[in-house]
Amino acid sequence: MAEAVVVAFVGAESTGKTALAQALAQRLAREHGLRATWVPEWLRPWCDEHGRTPRRHEQAEIAAAQTALIDQAACTHDIVFADTTALMTAVYSHIVFGDDSLDAMAVAAHRRCGLTLLTGLDMPWEPDGLQREGPHVRPPVDARLRTLLHAHGFAYSVILGQGAQREQAALQALAFARPGLSALRGAASPVPARQRATAANGLPAAGCAAA
Repeated sequence: MAEAVVVAFVGAESTGKTALAQALAQRLAREHGLRATWVPEWLRPWCDEHGRTPRRHEQAEIAAAQTALIDQAACTHDIVFADTTALMTAVYSHIVFGDDSLDAMAVAAHRRCGLTLLTGLDMPWEPDGLQREGPHVRPPVDARLRTLLHAHGFAYSVILGQGAQREQAALQALAFARPGLSALRGAASPVPARQRATAANGLPAAGCAAA
């Protein structure tokens, strides 16, 4: 069996990662016959179960659990949409606890992803569960993510837009980054040459725009 393509959605809270992961998995399975699935963020059920957000010493376990869920899904699917990766846990450890000790393991885990889509800050913040910190934390989270992605050589596309526009931007980024996925041919509008040239640097790609 060919190795699964793992698409990582990363970004600050309330930027549509979950909705995009779900929508793209359902669309590719329904319309194109791919064995597609999405992996939810492990932090949400963890917070619900414990009735609080994690403490510093619990972060590594949460990051490892997120990676394990992604790896498990990749064993039985063609494409996996990950609603965050361990990289997000490392980012919050840095911001909340001033702890960078998870960076190395998070970066190593993220290298298994075939595509990174960073959801932009153009959506309004909404409260949703214990894990939400507030709108004030979104700019520093976005900045830290970009710092890590650039520092470790990860190409990424910034996904912007509302509703169907945001979904289409993500689909176009996937079609451009993975042209070998024949099922995606015709599923997304052509990407202008100017945008294609900047995709690998975290700049506009496939209907996306720089934040």
